[in-house]
Amino acid sequence: MKYLLPFFLVACSYEMPSQPVLGYEFNDAACSDTVDNDQDGLIDCEDPDCLLASTHCGEQVPVLPDGRPETGLLCRDQIDNDDNGQFDCGDPACREQMENCCVLEFTNETCSDGVDNDQNGFADCEDFACRMGLFVTVCFEGDADTCRDGLDNDGDGDVDCDDSSCARDASCSSACVGLPSGSEDSIERCTDGCDNDGNGYADCRDRSCSQSQDPEVVAACTPDQGPEETLARCSDGFDNDDNGYVDCNDFGCSRSRNEAILAYCAERMENTLERCADGIDNDGNGYIDCNDFGCSRSDDQAIVSMCAERVEDSVETCSDGEDNDQDGYVDCDDFSCSQSENDEVAALCGGDPEATFEACSDGIDNDGNGYTDCADYSCRDAEDPSARQACQESVFRPGTFPAPSPQDIGWANAYCEDGLDNDGDGYIDCADWDCSWNPLVTICQGPRVCEERE
Repeated sequence: MKYLLPFFLVACSYEMPSQPVLGYEFNDAACSDTVDNDQDGLIDCEDPDCLLASTHCGEQVPVLPDGRPETGLLCRDQIDNDDNGQFDCGDPACREQMENCCVLEFTNETCSDGVDNDQNGFADCEDFACRMGLFVTVCFEGDADTCRDGLDNDGDGDVDCDDSSCARDASCSSACVGLPSGSEDSIERCTDGCDNDGNGYADCRDRSCSQSQDPEVVAACTPDQGPEETLARCSDGFDNDDNGYVDCNDFGCSRSRNEAILAYCAERMENTLERCADGIDNDGNGYIDCNDFGCSRSDDQAIVSMCAERVEDSVETCSDGEDNDQDGYVDCDDFSCSQSENDEVAALCGGDPEATFEACSDGIDNDGNGYTDCADYSCRDAEDPSARQACQESVFRPGTFPAPSPQDIGWANAYCEDGLDNDGDGYIDCADWDCSWNPLVTICQGPRVCEERE
């Protein structure tokens, strides 16, 4: 006990120091000692304080730049080698290659800790490096699981059904919020308009209902054939007259002379400022907010103005990684981009010119969006594995091994221990950033690439 008492006395009187114990990084000594003196996660010349306050980390200007492209060790020599006005990690060419360790927010941990780890003014999922991170999963919210787990998965401040990314999820309709999840196998759950089991299908669109053994459920999922002119047929979710239009999207309902039907449809039309900005497909026609003609071609100027501000139809808005019109689709996945009448946008989205192995390894910005080869997410996140192999050492290559299942780690490990530079970036196996950080790769033991940066 005599040893514990002094400890408790010290612990109780402890006061957090008002400044870092090792001092701030503001002089040549502190900016060259390989220590994170101010404990902000950035060491020496990585710290903006050193760039501003020391002579050790400033740019060194040679008499004549040799014009070599910034890559590898040239991204640590404090020289603007390619004479483009930027040096080292300030040069996009250095930031493009993850092995240069210029990007510091690229894991689920650093993208969800509330800290602006790289001090670029954006923390967590507000940082483009997190939102588009190769192995970052915390910045996505939009499927049945993430829209009902009680978490702010994408870190935008909105949880589950409060997030516009979840607007298309059936469990997020106003009638479904707060309902307990469970099997979609009873007459109650097959007629409540909710995706009770979280598989992306609600009511009779779910096979558990449409192929049910319960006669009552089968009857509910069998449309009452005939003209769409009664309240029952105008609210059952079926195209009863087989004309391609369901419920209030059918003129038989929306232009009915029956006041009850008109009142029912009026509550669901996408034609007010509130309904055109709520992220919900109120009229159930498959189009949300400003993507619905009821909003974008409205007679209400306030609605038209709001939709004009949210439009996603330019080269800039179709290549910025943002869901500008908040319809759940980003850039070229959005029809307003991929089916644009603007020639530049059509070229940007037409067939993804930067989404083949050749285009992702030719040193050319093929789609003209300012990003070349693997710096372009069209390459890094391409659906075609042959395109991704230009940027990822551990990606599966058809024809080289038996096709893997999504959870099979054997193929990823195989590429990361074959002694080959599979993606041609100058780094082999575990010295390659994407082998080192790929969750499927288990053979690369620490420290991982960029964990020891000095």
